[in-house]
Amino acid sequence: MPHGSLTVVGTGIRLGIQLTPEARIAIELADELLHLTSEPVAGRWLDGLHAHTSNLQSEYRVGDSREAIYERIVERILAPVRAGRRVTAAFYGHPGVYVRPSHEAVRRARAEGHDARMLPAISAEDCLYVDLGVDPATTGCASYDATDFLLRNPTIDTASALVLWQITVIGDATAVDETALRTDNLPVLVERLAQDYPRDHGVVVYEAAPYPIVDPLIQHLRLDDLPAAAPSPLATLYVPPATVRPFDPEMVARLGFTTH
Repeated sequence: MPHGSLTVVGTGIRLGIQLTPEARIAIELADELLHLTSEPVAGRWLDGLHAHTSNLQSEYRVGDSREAIYERIVERILAPVRAGRRVTAAFYGHPGVYVRPSHEAVRRARAEGHDARMLPAISAEDCLYVDLGVDPATTGCASYDATDFLLRNPTIDTASALVLWQITVIGDATAVDETALRTDNLPVLVERLAQDYPRDHGVVVYEAAPYPIVDPLIQHLRLDDLPAAAPSPLATLYVPPATVRPFDPEMVARLGFTTH
């Protein structure tokens, strides 16, 4: 098998201005650029950065299982790598955050003896912290896919922030039409969260701004009002802490701190 290479990069969230210099160099040096973005405008922008591009969006077919879609994407990426070409695959946002095909493509490429790497980028979570003015280091922060959160039912620390992703496709393992999103399971999510938070606890439905000239979508509401919120396709739920975690007096003493 010819020796190819794969570099996986992210475009960031805001079109055209969050692509890192490192990622741009990887695109320029590639023999072929494959990309998967959230909208056609971003795809056309990436087409303009390289002479040989291929859009992976065609692998998304409404009703197909996500596993089947991801498998097709991985194989599309690896085909030119196996042919000995230098390939760069660009994904919307951060290529390692909620992008399962990127990790699998890197894993398979390395297993087959090709050079493969992933470069960091700006994610929607990075944008969330600055747009909402929160610092995850202050209280800690747990982050889950909304469906996985419900299926696995992890213990919630209400003294930490909670971020739940993909709240518009809860319980759906297939590709869905963005004009008919699955929001019917939002009451189920509220029911689960209400086991630990008051129903009038303030939460935020958030979507990062995809363009420099528009503002992020930020909707403050009560937890109990979430099912009526009509979140956008890329919406994320941010749940602020509801309690304050006390200090451990023994550890405070051992480390030489004092509390007031």
